[in-house]
Amino acid sequence: MISEPFTTMSHKKFRSIISVILLVCLTSSVKAQISQYRDNLAIGVNGGATFNTMFFSPSIKQHTLQGFCGGITARYISEKYFAMICGLQVELNYSQRGWKEKIEDGTGNTYQRTLNYFEIPFLAHLAFGADNRGVRFFLNAGPQMSFFINDKEEKGGGEWITNYRPNGVIYQYGKAVENKFEYGITGGLGLEVRTGIGSFLIEGRYYYGLSDIYGNSKKDDFSRSGLSVITGKITYLFDLRK
Repeated sequence: MISEPFTTMSHKKFRSIISVILLVCLTSSVKAQISQYRDNLAIGVNGGATFNTMFFSPSIKQHTLQGFCGGITARYISEKYFAMICGLQVELNYSQRGWKEKIEDGTGNTYQRTLNYFEIPFLAHLAFGADNRGVRFFLNAGPQMSFFINDKEEKGGGEWITNYRPNGVIYQYGKAVENKFEYGITGGLGLEVRTGIGSFLIEGRYYYGLSDIYGNSKKDDFSRSGLSVITGKITYLFDLRK
């Protein structure tokens, strides 16, 4: 005969096991309802304009320098969590950056420097809206690395005179880019229209350079020479896997 204490303990243990199983099943069921698997791979092209300034220390007064950007885009959507569509996006772009000086010393001189880069942003892609055809709003954000290709220095305004530059900051003229590898963080907001022939996206994005194009030690001319880029772009994507 089984003793009463042993029977009671067995019942309690059995109820605990059943409770754990039910909890696991319930959790899995809820997760399945709020997180839906996706396997959407899309590739395409992008293009747009860049609006550039530089963070210099000592500072340099600047206008915004306009340039071009364009390249290829690949995006993978992995799941829909609640109403949020989650994925990853990577790009390989050609991008023009640099600065245009605001010279107010009475000489009439003008100066701009266009820096050309290959850039690779790695982005988390979060979107809300239509699952198939329709409109989505999205956020892209993540790190970005870039590789310097070449540059173009343009001087104008007659005779080139640097004697009256504010604070005597003239180290940048003719100074070659010293750090060819550049990195920072980027993020942007946009609108996607999904159609039967592909997706059309319009996006505004900001890039903040964490590195410097020149050396920044105490013996160098600038302690800061980082990139600041606002980009407006249009992207076309077509699905390889839905």
